[in-house]
Amino acid sequence: MLRINQLKLPVGHSEKELVQQVKKLLRCKEMPRITIVRRSIDARKKPRLYFNYILNVQVHNEQEVYCKCDKSRVLLWDEKPYQFPAGLYKGKKRPVIIGTGPAGLFCGYMLAEAGFCPILLERGKPVEERTKDVEKFWETGDLNPESNVQFGEGGAGTFSDGKLNTLVKDKYGRNRKVLSLFVEAGAPEEILYDHKPHMGTDILCRVVSNLRKAILDKGGEVWFEAKATDFVIEQGKIAGVIINGTQMLKAEYVVLAPGHSARDTFSMLYEKGIDMEAKAFAVGLRVEHPQGMINISQYGEGVKAGEEKMLGSAPYKVTAKASDGRGVYSFCMCPGGYVVNASSEPGRLAVNGMSYSKRDGKNANSAVIVSVTPQDYGADHPLAGIEFQRRLEEKAYETGNGSIPVERYGEFRAAVTGRREDESSGEGGWVSADFSPGIKGKWAFRPVHQILPQSLNTAFVEGMEQFGRMIKGFNDENVLIEGVESRTSSSVRILRDENMQASVKGLYPCGEGAGYAGGITSAAMDGIRVAEEVAVHIIESEN
Repeated sequence: MLRINQLKLPVGHSEKELVQQVKKLLRCKEMPRITIVRRSIDARKKPRLYFNYILNVQVHNEQEVYCKCDKSRVLLWDEKPYQFPAGLYKGKKRPVIIGTGPAGLFCGYMLAEAGFCPILLERGKPVEERTKDVEKFWETGDLNPESNVQFGEGGAGTFSDGKLNTLVKDKYGRNRKVLSLFVEAGAPEEILYDHKPHMGTDILCRVVSNLRKAILDKGGEVWFEAKATDFVIEQGKIAGVIINGTQMLKAEYVVLAPGHSARDTFSMLYEKGIDMEAKAFAVGLRVEHPQGMINISQYGEGVKAGEEKMLGSAPYKVTAKASDGRGVYSFCMCPGGYVVNASSEPGRLAVNGMSYSKRDGKNANSAVIVSVTPQDYGADHPLAGIEFQRRLEEKAYETGNGSIPVERYGEFRAAVTGRREDESSGEGGWVSADFSPGIKGKWAFRPVHQILPQSLNTAFVEGMEQFGRMIKGFNDENVLIEGVESRTSSSVRILRDENMQASVKGLYPCGEGAGYAGGITSAAMDGIRVAEEVAVHIIESEN
């Protein structure tokens, strides 16, 4: 196989033009078999926009073609597919997996495919029923604490933008395996090669359901409304799981893949003496801009209609450093998306961002978040970060009287700094005063600046002002601010050793909630990694 790097074509090119460029570069007349490995957007000369490709190409007489082509652009390539380290298991030991977010689902899928017939426990409902509960909550404010944006099949990422990019290094091919399984379950093939792949919540819900069905078809089980409320531990080893306070399920191998909002589960683990620690994360506020403004900033003015359709709504990523040294950065950016009420506890309010697959909403939104460390939590305790989150969420609920509180950036900045004028864009007027929120859930204009501590508010404003120099209008006084974004990642890490086991043997902490991932793909990859360890340990125990 041949690997072609940095093949550039204008956005809007045809498939024929791609083939012609490949043949020209390889100096061959044969029709090549082309697989797109990566496609990214080159906007350095906007509004002249290009796609940059990395391609795998198969031709006859590969060595002969390679000898004649440009070696700086073409490599001989050996594609190594992912390999699960265990063959088909025929024993009787069944691993139990707690949680059906990305980590739990992919761990369950890999173990089911290898014949281990896992049992997956989910405290919430199937994604179809969960979706109804979430939509009812957004319409009425009637919260189901066990079936919401945080809890239920698919995990918190189900109601998000469905981003699938990750910075995790992937020398074993787990990332490619995750994306391939998503495609098999109904995701668009483009996620295999887009530089910033995403599905959208509508497709993700369907994919999650199909993954569950695949696990069932391969001999696994999924138990819904089955909350792990306690563990049975004997001589330092896991022996079983107590479900809903009454049912005992014997288990020697338990994968613990809770979401980052499973606060009651973390409390139970702490009481059982399982080693854990507080970890750094970030909190902040959602910001909304007109998507058209972001498109102009990222793509330039004068982009042709056909090109804009192919490009879709533009994303962005911005980072800054506040004067006190805190990092400030955009997180979970949702092009053409919505801000959603992502609460899971009565009397507390948290927000998140969500996009559908078409990303065709009028607004862009992202969280602008500020880094926090255990020193900010107010106590030296493994669960202190949870209490820190809860205090912010209680303040947000109080500020909005149960609705999502919204404030214009000009008012927010004036309250934080005492300065009213639009200082950094120099022009202002990029966002109209009648710009309205794109929100799923009840909302109201309220003093959002009262939610975060002053130090975090100051860092937030400093970041916004820096971002206004990167994206024109980003810090316009009419930009909408909503809060609070408190569930960016887990504030707890459940410690595990080199064999992926916790201080209680046979218990395998896994995924984002356990503190080992940061998004859908990295959580799914960690689920596969843990599945490998569980499979090997079960087989070794029987030999």
